[in-house]
Amino acid sequence: VQLQAFGGGLVQTGGSLRLSCAASGSVFGINTMRWYRQAPGKQREWVAIISAVGTTTYSGSVKGRFTISRNNAKDTLYLQMNSLKPEDTATYYCYADDSRTGRGYWGQGTLVTVSS
Repeated sequence: VQLQAFGGGLVQTGGSLRLSCAASGSVFGINTMRWYRQAPGKQREWVAIISAVGTTTYSGSVKGRFTISRNNAKDTLYLQMNSLKPEDTATYYCYADDSRTGRGYWGQGTLVTVSS
């Protein structure tokens, strides 16, 4: 499984961005998908998770502002980010669980910078 994340960029405080993560390869076993982020000098943290059937959970820092979704027909994961804050500045990574192999896969990351 290969994951390609894109959609990051520079945005002002209060703005919006939509991240995408396209999966390719042996995607049949992909189950839960997640977004993580890592700010400079900080540990990677979990942002949002979505099950194969669309059940979602969010970290407290983004709940109400971010929306995770997926299009299984297109093998693509999304993260709609609204009301962005400078503290949302980070490299965002997508992650997929393969229920057939028990393995997890990371995308390469896409940088989001929120200016104050």
